[in-house]
Amino acid sequence: MKVKKIFLIAGTRPNFMKLAPIIKRFPDNGELRYFLIHTGQHYDYEMSRIFFEQLEIPEADFYLGVGSGTQNYQIANIMLKMEELINEQKPDIIVVVGDVNSTLAAALSAVKCGVPVAHIEAGLRSFDETMPEEINRKITDSISTLLFTHCEEANKNLMREGISPQKIHLVGNVMIDNLLDCIGKAKSSKIMEKLELDEKKFAVLTLHRASNVDNISILSEIMRAVEHISNEVKVVFPVHPRAAKNIEKSLKTTKEGSNIHLIKPLGFIDFLKLMMESKFVLTDSGGIQEETSFLGIPCITIRENTERPITTEIGTNILAGIKRENILNAARKILDGKFTAIGKSIPYWDGKASDRIIKIIKNFLLD
Repeated sequence: MKVKKIFLIAGTRPNFMKLAPIIKRFPDNGELRYFLIHTGQHYDYEMSRIFFEQLEIPEADFYLGVGSGTQNYQIANIMLKMEELINEQKPDIIVVVGDVNSTLAAALSAVKCGVPVAHIEAGLRSFDETMPEEINRKITDSISTLLFTHCEEANKNLMREGISPQKIHLVGNVMIDNLLDCIGKAKSSKIMEKLELDEKKFAVLTLHRASNVDNISILSEIMRAVEHISNEVKVVFPVHPRAAKNIEKSLKTTKEGSNIHLIKPLGFIDFLKLMMESKFVLTDSGGIQEETSFLGIPCITIRENTERPITTEIGTNILAGIKRENILNAARKILDGKFTAIGKSIPYWDGKASDRIIKIIKNFLLD
């Protein structure tokens, strides 16, 4: 019997976090073989090395080396390189995750070459088409054969758009699989001692979305709020490379006089430890909204919308927007003990999403 080839596509660090549990659970039975494709959309040697080591991901089978550039540049180059690789390797299915440029480009290349696409995290919608990610999600979903969703709301979004229910599979959240895989290591992390932090005596901040960090007026508004918050609780801020150039311009207080501690980006294990021990998290990340909800940690999302509304409905997430007053009001609720972030159990967020995905792909390819 011919071994079925599965391409797993990753271009950014969150992509690798979502694929790591699938790689760990992938069957070694001679029927299926996966190939990890690194597009190089985000590439920093040190950060990539840390992620590969901590998440126990093997080296990529193919590295496309697309590098940075405009969205159109990245998508076009990935498509050209993917087409060449597809024609050479002849995969039986291509698996994409999330909503980045690599996701859309690989999916388009696949369908143009006649290869079925499986999309992990299908059906997420912010209903804001000014977000590049929203366009990537919608197009990828529209051309995918297997759509793996993380909650019932995502199923409804897809069916509302005319996607056949037969293509949709509610499997759960691979980010939670990865979190559960890593939580034991995180408990042993020494990052708290290294940063001289005390449990529940600090907040964590992350910012990376272009709409927040590339616009100096918006970033300054956000950082004014963070500076006020830091008067009451220490704020640890691992600075994303995208945000670094504008952070200094947006901070009024000096490093010496500030209670905002700017640090270099962290590997996932150390960052997970910080989340687990923090009083609350401020972020514009989608994945962190999910992880904090699962952990029962209050989360303030610094965005006007979220494609993960389940985290605000039954999770621990407050959608605060980008205005200083609203961010401060959300923080005040937490600091005054008026926001109870217990978080309810979200169906299928049980660490078994990857097993369900692999089973469905196997049945699709071998039946």
